[in-house]
Amino acid sequence: MSDKNRIVLAYSGGLDTSVAIPYLKDRTGRDVVAVSLDVGQGGESLETIKERALACGAVEAYIVDARDEFANEYCMQALKANAMYEGVYPLVSAISRPLITKHLVRAAHQFGADTIAHGCTGKGNDQVRFEVSIQSIDPELKAISPIRDLSLTRDVEIAYANEHDLPIVQTEKSPFSIDQNVWGRAIETGFLEDPWNAPTKDCYSYTDDPDFPPVEDEVVIEFKEGVPVKIDGREVTPLQAIEEMNRRAGAQGIGRVDLIEDRLVGIKSRELYEAPGAIALITAHEELENMCLEREQHRIKRGIDKRWAELVYDAQWFSPAVHSLNAFINDTQRYVSGEIRMVMHGGRAVVVGRRSDSSLYDYNLATYDSGDTFDQNASNGFIEIYGLPTKVAAARDVRFGNGIEVPQNDVE
Repeated sequence: MSDKNRIVLAYSGGLDTSVAIPYLKDRTGRDVVAVSLDVGQGGESLETIKERALACGAVEAYIVDARDEFANEYCMQALKANAMYEGVYPLVSAISRPLITKHLVRAAHQFGADTIAHGCTGKGNDQVRFEVSIQSIDPELKAISPIRDLSLTRDVEIAYANEHDLPIVQTEKSPFSIDQNVWGRAIETGFLEDPWNAPTKDCYSYTDDPDFPPVEDEVVIEFKEGVPVKIDGREVTPLQAIEEMNRRAGAQGIGRVDLIEDRLVGIKSRELYEAPGAIALITAHEELENMCLEREQHRIKRGIDKRWAELVYDAQWFSPAVHSLNAFINDTQRYVSGEIRMVMHGGRAVVVGRRSDSSLYDYNLATYDSGDTFDQNASNGFIEIYGLPTKVAAARDVRFGNGIEVPQNDVE
């Protein structure tokens, strides 16, 4: 059989993708190469996952510890963009899919495959993210989804696994669908599909109950050009910064999100997220930008940050638009260096101090005390010139009888 008939499969080690290996081979006659990445999701080791993939019939298993790559190139870009889809969701899944896809394509090239398979359903965003990313990197590759395209349902999968003695580790249906990595955790389906139902304690794993927090935790985060480099004076890598803030902010119940979300495929979905490290770091980063970005640059960037989050959510990580926005975002980070002091307690991360050698905050200009260097007399001419267009337009309105009516007080 020609290597070009191989299929590369995004392999998680769970029931769906374990069954997909022999099922794809049976249905298509092709050998399957399993690809697994560690992006900080925890759970089983890559070696265990590799052994299961081979036991399920994969001819090759491509495994990668991608935690540092994910943190450095994907999470940090999302941090620089203060990426929060619909203002609250820090793109937990959306930023991991382009990285996974990059390695799927690399494996396809390495092992001579012409098709990539993933385990997404037809309702979710991730099918679009995988397939658009595949097309963006190598338009010659084909993409399929066993669950979506071959009508794989859970009962069919379990029966197939039992019939073929597959080493699956899970047969009972979880009450939730979970996707997680070091940047956060997504929880959906089950009773959460009724938006009237409140989340229960078993929904959460990365965060403790914010109603019963430990004593408040004060942290100092030092950034260099938009990237955290020290926590409480200790040097950290991006991955270490995220992991430490996950632990400390998570202990305070920070980073819980409950959202009716506009999905890319056009439906609304109820989603829960936990992203303690991401939320805490974005909170700190935004406040440092408040000090270090020039006013108009800052205003433009806030709009670009929102659009960046929407585009990345919508499977456009590799698009020309995001490439161009990244150039602007990265340029803005030139002077985003300094320290943020933040108090975390009871579900809230509050910035209480900030300092930077590249700050645009000038105490002598801002103070109302003695030592003020701001020339207040200059405001007279500024206001006259600034208000001139409005003044001229108002005079025209009065001339045509369209002036703003001023209510009159009754006088007895």
